[in-house]
Amino acid sequence: MRVYCNECGGKGRISSRNDLSKDFTNLYCQCLSPECGHTWVANLTFSHTLNPSAQAIDRFVFGRLREMTRAQQRDIFEQLERATR
Repeated sequence: MRVYCNECGGKGRISSRNDLSKDFTNLYCQCLSPECGHTWVANLTFSHTLNPSAQAIDRFVFGRLREMTRAQQRDIFEQLERATR
């Protein structure tokens, strides 16, 4: 990830971070230009999902299957078998 100084426009570096939650982090940054020396805090946050993880879908499906009775599970698997013929 690249960061740029707001003061001089030069490249900066992230010197440390403070994870406030799994979705929000403070990034402590400093300008790499010796003439500038600006330091600042930038925020990094999760915005939204573009494509859900396949693992999340698997957890959802298996969670729902565990909530069903054996008869309901058997019915689902029979329907899937008929649909793939």
